[in-house]
Amino acid sequence: MLDVGDFRELVVRPSLIHLQNWDRRLWTEAAENLLIGTALQESGLRHLRQMHGGIALSVYQIEPATALDVWDNFLSRHPRCAEIVEGLMAPAGDRVGQLTWNLGYATAVARLIYWRVPEPLPPPENIDGLGRYWKDHYNTAKGGGTAAQFIFNYRTYVLAFAKPRLRFGEARKE
Repeated sequence: MLDVGDFRELVVRPSLIHLQNWDRRLWTEAAENLLIGTALQESGLRHLRQMHGGIALSVYQIEPATALDVWDNFLSRHPRCAEIVEGLMAPAGDRVGQLTWNLGYATAVARLIYWRVPEPLPPPENIDGLGRYWKDHYNTAKGGGTAAQFIFNYRTYVLAFAKPRLRFGEARKE
């Protein structure tokens, strides 16, 4: 499993901050927590392809059709956002294939999947609410995961091992 703190600080936060070039609301602490919980629940923060031959890709387990839907039905209508997402991609990159190895790009796609949901995110400290939000808007009623699993994983792998962390822009006190 990837280190959750490293994943937050080196992948999720910088990717969301990059997306802020389109809309400042794309990076929030709630969005960070939701994406970390999503990766933990979907792949254990370790699998880049769906186990047992499934089609989902990345630590977020994004299905190719979902990624293409983000491009065809959202980014095509928001060219400035599309340009910003492309800034996270390798040149001439495959919009689906990069999900497996480009964690910044996969994070952006996962965030935009949630962004298209009209319901606002729960507060960042409301892990139960984030778990329900994931279930309702990402995994769906037909998905195998449960909000209770999301909550358990978040509490086990994030809260139990959380070191005091700095907010973006704060300096460490030595």
